[in-house]
Amino acid sequence: MAIFTDMNFLSHFYFDRNTPNANIVIGTILPDLLKNANKNWNAHPEKHIELFKKRGLEELLQGWKRHLKVDLLFHSSNFFNNKMQKLKLLLIPILKDSPVRPSFLAHIGVELLLDHLLIEHQKININSFYDNLETVKEEELADFLRSCNIDDTDRFFKFFNSFKSSRYLLSYQKLENISYALQRICMRLWEHPFTEKHTSDLTSVLEFYKKQLEIDFMVIFDEIESRLT
Repeated sequence: MAIFTDMNFLSHFYFDRNTPNANIVIGTILPDLLKNANKNWNAHPEKHIELFKKRGLEELLQGWKRHLKVDLLFHSSNFFNNKMQKLKLLLIPILKDSPVRPSFLAHIGVELLLDHLLIEHQKININSFYDNLETVKEEELADFLRSCNIDDTDRFFKFFNSFKSSRYLLSYQKLENISYALQRICMRLWEHPFTEKHTSDLTSVLEFYKKQLEIDFMVIFDEIESRLT
């Protein structure tokens, strides 16, 4: 199974779960898709909006800009920083013999748990997410990428098609798969991030912490949604 390193595709989708335009929907996750396909790609279409003044590309750009705004609101929120600090404190004791930084793991741990909770509480429909991706026109997406100075579109579409066919995000329905996803993300940065005990302890911490996060997890989604225009 392919492993995709981001973080919160479904949380981004939440804000456009009822949007009928598939180009806007994929635009909201495209920054993370690109980084998964090639971590060295640095696209900033929001700085060159004149290049996207045609049907399809404008909608992709609209989604892209929405992603940036959601990220800014989320990562600067008191909610996120408080929740991350609480998870970090729980992770510090179990990571003392691991090269993984507790702050890093707490950051992505909160993001993945929020995706998991959205699924569990039926706030989103994962199949609807993938249905949107399937209806995007490849030629418009390729045109958008080339306008971002990304010429290796074959590499992107190889990744993108794998992302769609694997339906990897369905695995987020089970909490133990969140631990697995975190481990795989860490393996991209550290050669041997976890022992079996680390993995077991991480799952236990996530099970404990999830119950705390679950109490008010929708607060951040309601807050961001109220600030989006």
